[in-house]
Amino acid sequence: QDVTVDCLTIDEAHCISEWGHDFRPDYRQLVSVRHRLPTAVCIAVTATATDRVRQDIKQSLAIPDAGEFIASFNRENLFLSVQAKVDGRSQLHSFLADHPDQSGIIYCATRKQVDELTADLTAQGWQALAYHAGLDDRTRQHNQREFVRDNVPIMVATIAFGMGINKSNVRFVVHYDLPKNLESYYQQIGRAGRDGLRADCLLLFSYGDVQTINYFIMQEAENQQIGSRSRLEAMISFAETAVCRRTPLLGYFGETYSTDDCQMCDNCTTSDDELVDITVSAQKFLSCVKRTGELYGTNHIIDVLRGSQSQKILSKGHDRLSTYNIGTEFSKKEWQFLARQFIQNGLLTQDMEYGSLKLTAQAYAVFKGEKVEGRLPEKTTTAVAPSQFPYDPDLFARLRQKRKELADAQNVPPYVIFSDRTLAEMATYFPQSVQTIDGIYGMGATKLKKYGDTFLAIIQAYCAEKGIDEVAKTAVRLKPARQRPSGGKSRMEEVVELFNDGQTVPDIATHFSVKHSTVLSHLWKGIQAGHTLRDGDDLLTLTQLTPDDQERVMAAFNEHGTEALRPIFDALGETISYDELHLFRIQASLQP
Repeated sequence: QDVTVDCLTIDEAHCISEWGHDFRPDYRQLVSVRHRLPTAVCIAVTATATDRVRQDIKQSLAIPDAGEFIASFNRENLFLSVQAKVDGRSQLHSFLADHPDQSGIIYCATRKQVDELTADLTAQGWQALAYHAGLDDRTRQHNQREFVRDNVPIMVATIAFGMGINKSNVRFVVHYDLPKNLESYYQQIGRAGRDGLRADCLLLFSYGDVQTINYFIMQEAENQQIGSRSRLEAMISFAETAVCRRTPLLGYFGETYSTDDCQMCDNCTTSDDELVDITVSAQKFLSCVKRTGELYGTNHIIDVLRGSQSQKILSKGHDRLSTYNIGTEFSKKEWQFLARQFIQNGLLTQDMEYGSLKLTAQAYAVFKGEKVEGRLPEKTTTAVAPSQFPYDPDLFARLRQKRKELADAQNVPPYVIFSDRTLAEMATYFPQSVQTIDGIYGMGATKLKKYGDTFLAIIQAYCAEKGIDEVAKTAVRLKPARQRPSGGKSRMEEVVELFNDGQTVPDIATHFSVKHSTVLSHLWKGIQAGHTLRDGDDLLTLTQLTPDDQERVMAAFNEHGTEALRPIFDALGETISYDELHLFRIQASLQP
């Protein structure tokens, strides 16, 4: 029986284009279906197509004159945030603690990561199920049904999960690993907040993930690698941007965002680091782009600036340029961080096919002396340090010992029992009843039932021994900042004064709404200006380094001095971040 087909609809049409993030060669054959249905209207639908992808779709379907209907890519109810992945599981636990009883998706890059993370969350008392292509069909269908029906709130999944899911009350999406590109990221966060209410989207970012993605790009066909790398660069730029996150995200899809303050991303709701003058660095980089003919990408420019002896540099004669070897003050990774700022600030444009950099009119203004301000390439830990609370160190030690005993008995990491922040709050507020310990951060119903009595007994015994009373959470406040008199102190002097009054770096950072690295910068300027600082043993609570690495760093400072960080960075084989070196330089300066 003949059936008249009036409409041919192609969903996920970005798969047609080799420039799409999910290119599938079979989709190229759909043009033959069009030819067999010459009278049918053809509609190609996708939520994640750049202008280049849209043009490729039309050409591949042999409808170059087709109309385009483009809705806004802006999902106003999604709160976008990015954190440096320092201790991923601890950060995830803290995030989930802020979203109790809410439905959400946690995306991982591999099946193994999905299985391990699901087991970890389940062991901690969260209701979570796994979803990936390695599970049998029955298990996948069961887990998806349980999630959609709100029987289980959390789904831990690879990108195999989500197609066709229209669950309206997904309140959060967490990317535990870095997506390969902004199309994938946008598609996956789009599964949150479909009811129009606020939903939180957290991306945990690490350069280890970048290296992993680069490895897989190397396995692709050579003609696909350039596009994949360009899309990865755009993803990294989004993660590192200091401006409203909607600006690069919407701009990637060809949409101009009309405001620079959405109040629905971390950059718009958190005060930035104090900006520094990076004009000289910008001039070096831009000049190198110009002298190499605006034909090369970021990595080649950096290789020239750092004096690389690679065959490509030598064969092009770029070792004879005036910009050759003038950028050794920064590592390759640091230059990459700066280069992305130059692009974000409109000094450069990047060809999405070949990755080559082009100067803009603003770049020529920089050559003439226009100032460029930006951030130095420092990474700040996002994990909450116990030192944010004026906790009792002896009680904290007892609680930590009990946590270790419980963890060893269950063969799990200690943070699965309680995070450091939870222990720090216990050692700050001294809860001595079920009602008050229930109000401690990270103390959900499951953990209260499982561990509440054990930790209450330790706190009660300690308080009886020391004569300590319970403290209401509202009673603990940071010390108020001193009012600045007219014509009074500089910010550096205020920071030094607060530090010498006993406030910790996190205390001061919270007070001024800046990051830890900004406070450390002021303390170092204070030392250089001749100010005396108090004993700073509590500084070491900020470090993420192992005791062995701490000894290596201090030995390097003892050998090379504290005047400059570059010799220290080089002496340690570029293995210790500048953020850590800033911290230990102050510590080294305080030693007698």
